[in-house]
Amino acid sequence: MEIKIRPYQSSDVSTIVAILNHYIATSTALYDYQLRSIEQQQVIFEEKIQKGFPVIVATLDDVVVGFGYYSEFRFREAYKFTVEHSVYVAANEHGKGIGKVVLQHLIALAKEQKLHTMIAVIDSENQNSIAFHEQFGFATVGFIKESGFKFDRWLHSVIMQLLLE
Repeated sequence: MEIKIRPYQSSDVSTIVAILNHYIATSTALYDYQLRSIEQQQVIFEEKIQKGFPVIVATLDDVVVGFGYYSEFRFREAYKFTVEHSVYVAANEHGKGIGKVVLQHLIALAKEQKLHTMIAVIDSENQNSIAFHEQFGFATVGFIKESGFKFDRWLHSVIMQLLLE
């Protein structure tokens, strides 16, 4: 089975919402409380695409099994060369290299867009994601204590950075 990457299509959104909602309901990978609707996610992606940022999906046998994107890190003009990214893989598809292929493509796209740095904001409990990002050269550059509150406890954010140039 070959992992294929292609641009997001609106027909992908129901599968993507199912992937996201699993993580919202069961983990600290997203700090959201409420499950996403298809309409909400379509608006989120359309705004990113309109701003010139990519949204990509990974497929196995033409089935969406993961996705990723990046967009502005902060809204001040001087941050225009810095992006924050997200990568998600369907819970039953871990360990197949899907996340790696998605992140490799996002990094390549960011370099093509002449961006300078890519940021990951990761819950400190998610040691697998931290190790995953280290494989790509991301370095931990910050730690924010008690930056989120979910599942009746305070959560901490790890900030990781990859210089693209």
